[in-house]
Amino acid sequence: MFDKKITPIYQRALEPLGRFLVSKKVSADTITVAGFMLGVFAIPMIIKGYFFCALIFIILNRTLDGLDGIIARKTFTSDRGAFLDFTLDCVFYAMVPIGFAFNNLEHNAMPTLLLLGSFIGTSVSFLSFSIIAERKGIYIKNSEEKGIYYVNSFMEGTETIVFFVLMCLFPIHYKFFAYLFAFGCLITLIIRLRTAWVHFPKNTNKF
Repeated sequence: MFDKKITPIYQRALEPLGRFLVSKKVSADTITVAGFMLGVFAIPMIIKGYFFCALIFIILNRTLDGLDGIIARKTFTSDRGAFLDFTLDCVFYAMVPIGFAFNNLEHNAMPTLLLLGSFIGTSVSFLSFSIIAERKGIYIKNSEEKGIYYVNSFMEGTETIVFFVLMCLFPIHYKFFAYLFAFGCLITLIIRLRTAWVHFPKNTNKF
């Protein structure tokens, strides 16, 4: 919901570092993988209850996720890079709630299951829409620089990171944040279903 407003801000902030990495011949794929590996370190920190340390790794992960796109646009973009970026992002997003579940199985397991289920709904609807939009040649101006077609929705990357930050800062309220996050993802799924219904009318071709 806020990605279009927030993305230009952090891109301008990361632009000098992006130019420096390009000058050092660092590839976008390298940054993508490095960011994912840093994000992985957040999971044992969450499980052990070192939430501030986990937050640092989450921020590093998101910072490098912003850098890889900047580097790609300054060098070259590729389908492999787009696939790698989106896939590792989804894996990372799922790992964070799992970490909280293992931190306190008695209280966090159920909201985590619900949240992961909502993640599946948003991810599947996102990919399904992107595939059909690509096939039908549907593009919008602010999506042309991305490797995968992005349709605007209620819960996006910015909102996801806000929830992760809140969970780390106030872990005692994880259950509340998880349920609220899952509800937001459900709204996102409904919005995407409606958008798909409008953009992809019933096929009248007969076979």
